[in-house]
Amino acid sequence: QVQLQESGGGLVQAGDSLRLSCAASGRYAMAWFRQATGKEREVVASISWSGEITYYADSVKGRFTSSRDNATNTVFLQLNRPKPEDTAVYYCAARSKASDATRWIASAVSAEYDCWGQGTQVTVPS
Repeated sequence: QVQLQESGGGLVQAGDSLRLSCAASGRYAMAWFRQATGKEREVVASISWSGEITYYADSVKGRFTSSRDNATNTVFLQLNRPKPEDTAVYYCAARSKASDATRWIASAVSAEYDCWGQGTQVTVPS
């Protein structure tokens, strides 16, 4: 059974930085999603199985960075210069059933992710 555990959320001032971590029970193609109160869940960033390919939503491009440590099966999301509109619960997700061909892709499609963490709150006060 795939297990994902996020950590690192909290209160961060606009313009500062915060790093989220997601420890997985195995090595998978991964992604970060977020859901703000009253809004639909949206993709933030994704990273391929190798870590060589990444995807970022336009709203975070240039500010957030996704990376991974394959030795520890941990994926990170570095939030630089966060804004109040980045306030949300952040979830990491894994594509545990990705084929040998598709795991090299950084997918932004929510339906392709079959395992989800419990979420970690990030709050950026205005």
